[in-house]
Formats: sequence, structure tokens, C-alpha cells
Amino acid sequence: MASFTRGFGSRRRDADPDLPPGQYLTTDFPVLSAGPTPRIPLTEWSFSIRTETGETARWNWEEFTALPSEDVTTDIHCVTRWSKLGTSWRGVALDTLLENVETSVDYVMAHSYGGYTTNVPLNDLLDGKAWIAYEFDGEPLDPEHGGPARLLVPHLYFWKSAKWVRGLVMQQHDDPGFWEQNGYHLRGDPWLEERYW
Repeated sequence: MASFTRGFGSRRRDADPDLPPGQYLTTDFPVLSAGPTPRIPLTEWSFSIRTETGETARWNWEEFTALPSEDVTTDIHCVTRWSKLGTSWRGVALDTLLENVETSVDYVMAHSYGGYTTNVPLNDLLDGKAWIAYEFDGEPLDPEHGGPARLLVPHLYFWKSAKWVRGLVMQQHDDPGFWEQNGYHLRGDPWLEERYW
């Protein structure tokens, strides 16, 4: 996790009411990653949710893609100041995945293939606010954009939408993940410009 892709800069904000403060509109899809792109064969991919008691729910690719999925059209906002409006995704809602998971904690740590982590309050994953997405624009999600599957939490800055997600771990405290340990905000609401601590 020592290398960083280029693109961590800023541009002027376009005058658009759909853009959070300090953001500019882009029509492309910048690739920003902390480290190399993992390549996970679908036969080896799995996703798990582990509770604070150690109980673990786990799905392989076939089981995961057999779950009810949703088409999602949403705007995404990167902390590096770009925003992309009206993006199209397909994935499984966290509401579906957490349906039979019992927990009494308020926080989650997302873990990715490649070692990346990011913390998210559980409330930010519920009530139709988050998905594990496996398609973008009607196509399988490219590895550069987090494929085969990534967390999608579009109402928070995009670093919270962990690429190459492999699991969620419930936790008692809002412990910081990778970028949060490096000065990024614990929550990351783009409309409040929660960029840094």
C-alpha cells in the first residue's frame, strides 16, 4: 500500500446546484487507488460479514449474484474534488445482506482485497443507502474501478466506497481505516465538506 495513483489534485468548482461545495463536474471516471489493482478470480472471490460476537455470514460469487439485486442511478463525489452525476450501478443492497445479521454495534470496518480498509457508521449502510456493486453502466465492474465488486456508499465521499471489497466487520468503536488514519475525516459527507480531520 505504498504507491498512490496520480490525480490527487484540485480544479475550480463548476456552478452547478447538484455539486457539493468545492467539487467540479467530470464526465470521465478517474481511477484513483492506494496501491496496485488486485485481480480476483470469481472462483476465489467471497464476501463476508462478521459480527462483534464472531458470527460470520459468507457468500461466494455464485451465491452473491443469486441474491436480489437492484439497479441504482446516483451521483458520486471524490474527495479529490471531482463529481460524476447520474452513474448507473447494479448490486446487492446492504439491507439485503444484513437482513439476518444480528448486531448491537454502530460501526463497520470494510476490508478489501489488497489490504485497504475504511470505517463507516452502520446507519450509513442501511435504509437503501449502500450496496455491494458488481456492474457499472450495464457491464461487469472493471478491476480498476473495484471489480469484481465494491462497496457503494454514494452519499459519502467515494473513498468510503471501498474497491475490491471482501468483507465487513462490525465494531464497537469508529476506528479509522486507511485514509482516515492518514488525516481524512471519519465520516466524509461531501455536502458538509468533511474531507479531513
